[in-house]
Amino acid sequence: MSYYCDMEVTKKRIIDAAIIVFNNDPSGTLDMVADKAEVTPRTLYRYFKDRKILLEACRQEMALTCKAAMNAAFEASTVPLKQLELTLYAGIDCGSKYAFFDKIYQRSDYQPSAGDEENREYDDINSRWLALIIALQKQDIITSELTPEWIYELFSGMINTTLRSISSGNVAPNNIKKFAWYSFSKSIGIS
Repeated sequence: MSYYCDMEVTKKRIIDAAIIVFNNDPSGTLDMVADKAEVTPRTLYRYFKDRKILLEACRQEMALTCKAAMNAAFEASTVPLKQLELTLYAGIDCGSKYAFFDKIYQRSDYQPSAGDEENREYDDINSRWLALIIALQKQDIITSELTPEWIYELFSGMINTTLRSISSGNVAPNNIKKFAWYSFSKSIGIS
């Protein structure tokens, strides 16, 4: 493996560790990230001069990963209800990347950069998902008693609940997605 490849692997390991640390503890330190990534603080600072730069790298990584997973879920079926189920699984598969990206995006003080392509793409995926919910409500597949925004909160909450269950080890891994879909689908009136 070349020196460049080693550097990219280390950089990715730091970003992945930061996503986990900051998702669990928004005030987590760079030393905590270095520990999680199993690198020295000095190595971390070679890649990321400060927390803001590291957070931006995390946001970009999460945007790419989650966007690809969500688009794949939408494209995997033409049946709207199946698309909804697959987007839930995509969010679960993205794991802490989805959870942390959603936290960053939903924060009231988050200000995307001008010309922020990842933010526009997130908005596009979010709009596509909300349009899916509205279409399913018009077909009386999902209850109209809940707003699409409320359903999105349930969706995000189910992903976070599933991720906590995975990390706790209290639920058999082969049941996780089945339980998540059952719980989410029943909460929005799907019979």
